[in-house]
Amino acid sequence: MKKRVMLGMSGGVDSSVAALLLLKAGYDVTGVTMRLRPDEYMQQSAAGGCCSLDDIDDARRVAYKLGIDHLVLNFQDTFEKDVIDYFARQYAEGLTPNPCIACNRYVKFDAMLRRAQALDFDYIATGHYAIIEQNDAGRWLLKKAPASKDQSYVLYSFTQEQLSHTLMPLGDYTKPQARAMAEEAGLPVAHKPDSQEICFVENNDYAGFIENYTGTKAPAGNFLDADGKVIGRHHGITHYTIGQRKGLGAAFGKPMYVTKIDTIHNTVSLGEEGSQYSRFLTAADLNFIPFDTLDSARRTQVKVRYQAHPADATLIPLEGGKVRVEFDTPQRAVTPGQAVVFYDGDLVLGGGTIQAE
Repeated sequence: MKKRVMLGMSGGVDSSVAALLLLKAGYDVTGVTMRLRPDEYMQQSAAGGCCSLDDIDDARRVAYKLGIDHLVLNFQDTFEKDVIDYFARQYAEGLTPNPCIACNRYVKFDAMLRRAQALDFDYIATGHYAIIEQNDAGRWLLKKAPASKDQSYVLYSFTQEQLSHTLMPLGDYTKPQARAMAEEAGLPVAHKPDSQEICFVENNDYAGFIENYTGTKAPAGNFLDADGKVIGRHHGITHYTIGQRKGLGAAFGKPMYVTKIDTIHNTVSLGEEGSQYSRFLTAADLNFIPFDTLDSARRTQVKVRYQAHPADATLIPLEGGKVRVEFDTPQRAVTPGQAVVFYDGDLVLGGGTIQAE
């Protein structure tokens, strides 16, 4: 009897090709598009958007082309609570969250998996570029995809239960190969652009979104230099993130970078060239994959943001379920609220959330 798979179909080329590959592998596939955004954000998307009514239609057309069932499941409440509220709250606290990681953690691989199990599916699947394997001891592992599209950074929060019930058929393929397969199969999304922006924030205007969503405008305050002296006025802390240079809203005659956001005193500290680099960080809210806890210091490679190159570092366990990361070479824009992910070559060791120092 064929194993049943609930495939998350975003309406993009990756999840569409994942459906194609799962069918070729002999699975019984049902495509599911998750309705995530609250109704007021479900406007038609421009090129490069995601999660809109257009995307639901695209997923439905692909499912029809492939001859599989297609469902739309409503996860709006979960998405608003665990992704949008979290996003707005973190920015108000002077942090820079990653809503895509929160969506993977709480919606795609938690809420969707629980729904799939309730409906007697054997697996869920997505179009992510990463590899899931099981080692000889029975432990489930997450590995980087060999192609440049690797998305393991946003998947570090996987639990063993989730990994054991998740398929990622695109792990061994490149994006050009996926588009070629989609074109060969006549899928209507073969040349659809990738999503680039946060799906509920229009034009990347984070501060404007937070103001509209919360009904609260972040008050203006002071810019401070490295000595704590006032050197200008900022427009509200939701406009800034650590390492930012452009768009400060003030001219200083030389490049200046955001080095600290103080929500208690409503100040934004700036530093000159070089101040945007850090030699260490502290991380909390940790999740490890090949093992449950880090018991001793370990050499590792570390990514502090999605597009960063892995940097050599030492991972040191601390009390209170935290770790200290000491980099061999200072890293640019180590940003509180963002994810830090640990690797041993292609193996994802786990990750956590960067803490404010």
